[in-house]
Amino acid sequence: MKALLVVASIVDLLLAALLVGISGFIFGGGPEGMRGEFSAALCWWVVFIASLSAPVLGFLLLRRGYRRAGPLVAWAPPVILAIVFALVPL
Repeated sequence: MKALLVVASIVDLLLAALLVGISGFIFGGGPEGMRGEFSAALCWWVVFIASLSAPVLGFLLLRRGYRRAGPLVAWAPPVILAIVFALVPL
């Protein structure tokens, strides 16, 4: 279970890096710009915070004895984001 959690942490950090990398192209004004629509910026921040906090919460759950819930929580942001991109027409 710890190996799944480590891989999920790497995927979550890569997702956060991807979000930072594309934010300038989506919201304009370069990599530091957030001049987009409020709802789009809010969704971006929610996914960014979730992708950074999910591995931490997963490791805490694993340490508390919830062996199956830890990796499940850590894998939630990339899986939910993939489902949203697959189902929602852009």
